[in-house]
Amino acid sequence: MDFSLGEELEAVRDLAREIFTDRATPERLREIETSGTRVDGKLWADLAAAGLLGTALPEEAGGAGLGTAALCVLLEEQGRCVAPVPIWPAVVAALAVDAHGSERQRGALLPAVADGTARPTLALEEFGPADPLAPLTTATADGDDWRLSGTKAVVPSPAGAGQVLVTASTEAGTGLFLVAADAAGVTWEHAETTSHDLAGQLTLDGALAEAVGAPGTGTVEWTVERAAVALAAVQVGVAEGALRHAAGYLGERRQFGRPLATFQAVQHQLADCWIDIEAMRVTLWQAVTALDDGEGAARAALVAKWWATEGGLNVVHRVQHVHGGIGVDTDYPVHRHFLWGKQISTTLGGAGADLSRLGALLAREAVAS
Repeated sequence: MDFSLGEELEAVRDLAREIFTDRATPERLREIETSGTRVDGKLWADLAAAGLLGTALPEEAGGAGLGTAALCVLLEEQGRCVAPVPIWPAVVAALAVDAHGSERQRGALLPAVADGTARPTLALEEFGPADPLAPLTTATADGDDWRLSGTKAVVPSPAGAGQVLVTASTEAGTGLFLVAADAAGVTWEHAETTSHDLAGQLTLDGALAEAVGAPGTGTVEWTVERAAVALAAVQVGVAEGALRHAAGYLGERRQFGRPLATFQAVQHQLADCWIDIEAMRVTLWQAVTALDDGEGAARAALVAKWWATEGGLNVVHRVQHVHGGIGVDTDYPVHRHFLWGKQISTTLGGAGADLSRLGALLAREAVAS
């Protein structure tokens, strides 16, 4: 299988790398980490002006029409620099509306995401061992609209989000619903996450919402699969960025008259990191291909998510270890990769939850065949 990017995606990668490298400096990251929103609004505007926020969105909405592959290229570059902008929730929400929403919903949301004036977010998780595919939040029909009740946990980057795409259960099955972030019956409680993102606990008490597609038609599964793949893409970048920090540090730091990078034990640690990152990258792009083809998408997304969870966490742990004491110094940038890797490894469930869902899926496929 050929996972080469091609000219268009290479152009996206190069432009994104230039912007993230120039803008997401350690000094700027420290500034944003103590801000009220924890989102770099200037960087968000720069990405929009460069056309990068719309690369995955359709051309008629002001995007480039390059789909999930372009989003993953962009997210890898973001992860390398641990840049604090909510790309994955905003663009995955927009893609879900594009795939399942009405013409009015697409016209209202997609162009605004592409030009950076809208920043929707996703409410996919709940407290406890809840499966993201089986939300406890409920939706009850109210004429042409719906009323939502329940609590969603760790909603990413709600600051500045005008709309939230919420998963909920109905009598017909699970569904996606658009809710105004400041609607009646919507309550927010903000909480700092491991990665310094200011996430939100969203409580819904009969909040008015619009359905995105018909409940029970697979819209939640479609969205969770793409969210999992998007997170895997960010984690590939986080892990690779961490490894580059380690390689640079160990090449300069000397003990017993020679660079630490020449010690065999250290080389083995970095080799294990490289192997994990390559496995993460291969399974990521296999999942991207499966999402586009529609063949085995759920299975491929779970495999990519598991590698990102397990392999990504292993990499940031090893990198932290080989840095020694400086790895926990918050004036040194590598600690951010550890924090991001840790946060991503528990989003939408950890490695054990991923394997449990994958095992159940394989069992169902075996019975069906």
